[in-house]
Amino acid sequence: MACGMKPLVVVISLSWVLSMQQHSSSVHGKPQVPCFFIFGDSLADNGNNNLLDTLAKVNYRPYGIDFSGGVTGRFSNGQTTVDVLSELMGFDNYIPPFSFLNGSDILKGVNYASGAAGIRKETGKQLGARISMRIQLKNHKITVSRIVDIVEKYYHTSKKFTTEKYAEVLIKQYSGQILRLYKYGARKPNSLTKGLSLVDQLNSNFTNAKFIYINSFEMGSGDPAAAGFTVSNVGCCSVNEVGQCKFHQTPCKNRTEYVFWDGFHPTEALNRITAIRSYSAFNPADTYPMDISQLVQLKINPGALAT
Repeated sequence: MACGMKPLVVVISLSWVLSMQQHSSSVHGKPQVPCFFIFGDSLADNGNNNLLDTLAKVNYRPYGIDFSGGVTGRFSNGQTTVDVLSELMGFDNYIPPFSFLNGSDILKGVNYASGAAGIRKETGKQLGARISMRIQLKNHKITVSRIVDIVEKYYHTSKKFTTEKYAEVLIKQYSGQILRLYKYGARKPNSLTKGLSLVDQLNSNFTNAKFIYINSFEMGSGDPAAAGFTVSNVGCCSVNEVGQCKFHQTPCKNRTEYVFWDGFHPTEALNRITAIRSYSAFNPADTYPMDISQLVQLKINPGALAT
């Protein structure tokens, strides 16, 4: 099924945002949602930075050493959290990066994330080029137009908005919400209360969408040993001046025992735990007001413009 016009916004961890479009629960192996759109930074980037002039680029070994596709530009030894989430939601393939899209690939979703990107346009400038959140939103507008061209009609929303107008409204609302996240300090660990208040406010103001908060900071604040990790104070690979793995260096062999892959990015092992707890909360504090598995079961008014 092609994307409908019912996107939901989910705040994942403290630094990146993803958008899903709602559909029925998974049956007969079908995805639980028709589309999965990802916005963010290096925690979610799966190759968008490969063509940029930037130090925040990891299209070389040992990155991807445990990934089925090899070196792709993912800032990890293997899967990212959003890779695992795409599996948990029933997608057969990983969501492709915007920079390498081909034809109808966009109908299942797009990954716009870019290493070193942030809500502020100046974020990460010391590392070189990056795709800021503002540009990621512009890229999403391009995707919306492409989807229209492919499916030729925009479901119920097409009766209310022209293609261009809908795209403009969508981006405007996304931008406003992201700016609110910045204003309320949702990036900071000590702003959990404000973050939860913001979720309540957004759910109250936008009744045709559903927002949830994923508290990845809380997930990572416990005892690493309880999750099977034995090393939490150093990364698995030797790092360069910007904290990324040195070019073609041999990393540690016991990668599942490490919390960190390089100077600051988590290993696939930790990414998998974060994704599983985001999808199905292990503790009440993991998600608010529900987890992703509950989110995808909700029914949204099919004729309404959501955010």
